[in-house]
Amino acid sequence: MDRLPTIDLLGLPIDLAYAIPIAAFVAIAVGTWAVLDMLNGAKAKERRLDLLSQSGRSELQEKLGSVEKVKQTLLGVLRREAPRYAEHVKPTKAKEVSALKARLAAAGYRQDEAQAVYLGSKVLGLIGGALLGGVIFLIINGMSLGTLIRAAAFAGIFFYLPDIHVWWRGRKRKEQIFLGLPDVLDLLVVCVEAGLGLDQAMRKVAEEMAKSYPVLSEEFGLCTMQMQMGKRRSEVMMELGQRTGVDDLRALATIIIQAEKFGSSVAQALRVQSDSMRTKRRQIAEEKAAKTAVQLIFPLVLFIFPAIFVVLVGPAAITVVNEMLPMMAGQDQQMQQ
Repeated sequence: MDRLPTIDLLGLPIDLAYAIPIAAFVAIAVGTWAVLDMLNGAKAKERRLDLLSQSGRSELQEKLGSVEKVKQTLLGVLRREAPRYAEHVKPTKAKEVSALKARLAAAGYRQDEAQAVYLGSKVLGLIGGALLGGVIFLIINGMSLGTLIRAAAFAGIFFYLPDIHVWWRGRKRKEQIFLGLPDVLDLLVVCVEAGLGLDQAMRKVAEEMAKSYPVLSEEFGLCTMQMQMGKRRSEVMMELGQRTGVDDLRALATIIIQAEKFGSSVAQALRVQSDSMRTKRRQIAEEKAAKTAVQLIFPLVLFIFPAIFVVLVGPAAITVVNEMLPMMAGQDQQMQQ
């Protein structure tokens, strides 16, 4: 019987017949140690997190407080200086003013000075972008026509930054309202069927959904406050739909107004609206899933297919080139002779 070869480990010859069991034992020991360390590590992490949550909570609160102070300082400066510059771009027509107010309200800015701060931010962005772009490109390229054009483009970008921010914030708020409204309506149905009036049910929903859906909680809380101040419920609900810019809330306002007008069950109307919204949300998810196959074509063609093509065809191409080069060299020699 042939003897197994030996291996050299740190200058010591070791028979392979002994090396294999030793390696297996070491592998099993290391694997067992890793599993036990992982199991104990989870408990150790929990203990460390508990300690950090107790000791680091005050530090985190201090950091958040300092960031909030800086933010409030910047907002205070902007609120103080922006109205002075807002007069230069303030809309003159009532239709434009109402459209601007609705756009800011959809983004969550309902304060009295929101329009002045928004318009003043655009002017300050224009001036700041022109100065910043001029300095940067003057240092890079020197004084030239291209520097002026780039500085003007920089100023234009900064001028439209408030528009982009308002658009993005409004879009995110509408998305949060759309995704959270079915759950809010279910809780509203439960409260109404439990015997609460619609006003009390809206107040309860605003309190319970403050953490999970803060945007809807804020909107329902504002509606509750308006109704407590003496506004009619129909006006409050119509303003809710117009203020948020969400079609589902407008439909909800219409349903509630019709249910009160004709004396039908508000809970049943809310349940039907919740079911229809869930169906709509499921259809949107199915639509996005169906579009995924088409959207994957571009990354597949641009990134995945070239790599697969190189891996599959590359060796064959190298072999063909290696075989063809001697043949071509021989043909060249024959032609020269």
